[in-house]
Amino acid sequence: MSRLNLDEMSAFMAVVETGSFVAGGRSLGLTRSAAGKAITRLEAHLGVRLLNRTTRNMSVTDDGQLFYQHCIQIFSQLEEAQDSVGQKAGAPRGNLRISLPDALGRLLVLPLLAEYQRLWPDVQVDASFSDRVVDIIDEGFDLAVRIGNHATDSSLVSRTVAHHRAVICAAPAYVQAYGAPQTADDLLHHQCLVFSSRMKRQPWRLQEASGEWLKVSPNSRLRLDSAEAIRDAALLGLGLAYLPAFLAADYLENGRLKQLLQAYGTEEVPVQAIYPSKRHLPPKVRGFIDLMVERWKC
Repeated sequence: MSRLNLDEMSAFMAVVETGSFVAGGRSLGLTRSAAGKAITRLEAHLGVRLLNRTTRNMSVTDDGQLFYQHCIQIFSQLEEAQDSVGQKAGAPRGNLRISLPDALGRLLVLPLLAEYQRLWPDVQVDASFSDRVVDIIDEGFDLAVRIGNHATDSSLVSRTVAHHRAVICAAPAYVQAYGAPQTADDLLHHQCLVFSSRMKRQPWRLQEASGEWLKVSPNSRLRLDSAEAIRDAALLGLGLAYLPAFLAADYLENGRLKQLLQAYGTEEVPVQAIYPSKRHLPPKVRGFIDLMVERWKC
């Protein structure tokens, strides 16, 4: 079987990522017609249809989605090969694909990305902001930043880059209407805003004065998969929230949220950088991890 044409693969990826032949072709300096012909040749080579085309719309087939994921991995590996032999003194360069939790990413990581690009102008960054736990390898990410301990398989490496603590809080209006819990058991009589992802609810962990840890699964009529959405729901008086301190700090300071159950401790939660296990970590990845550690003094 003859080899795939990288230019045709690039055209296919560009069209998928932009959602149109015109924009995809333009991003590569091609006309709409040239981009379309490149993908037609690629489909003929593979013997499958990658894109469904109508006069008004374009959509990616199941085979196209699968092939696109492989293309991401192939071009990532090509980029790594280029980086490994083409960098001067190990300077970061190329494209860094990073997955970030939505709130932490925008509040704390985005400023670091700006600084990182000032330090290393030869790096381009594709950042995905979502609380969804991505499959780093299958989806072609170089690096993911995640909150909490995450079990990883042998193909992944994790490094703690920061820590944060949680706070239990609620809007003053909620406290005025329903009172403030005095003990962990009181949580069973309150409406709590719980983080839930993929049908799995996150428990609240509290430490008593004796040092004993309690795992509480509070009552909840409203479950959300976004920490910022939980904060916003708390601000609306919809219940008690168990939030990262960095997300609640400004609202506790201005009085829009009130901290509760302060007699209890909360666990120190790690913020982890997770990346594919490789003998030679690309400088673009190592550089950003090192920047996070340096700025957050972990």
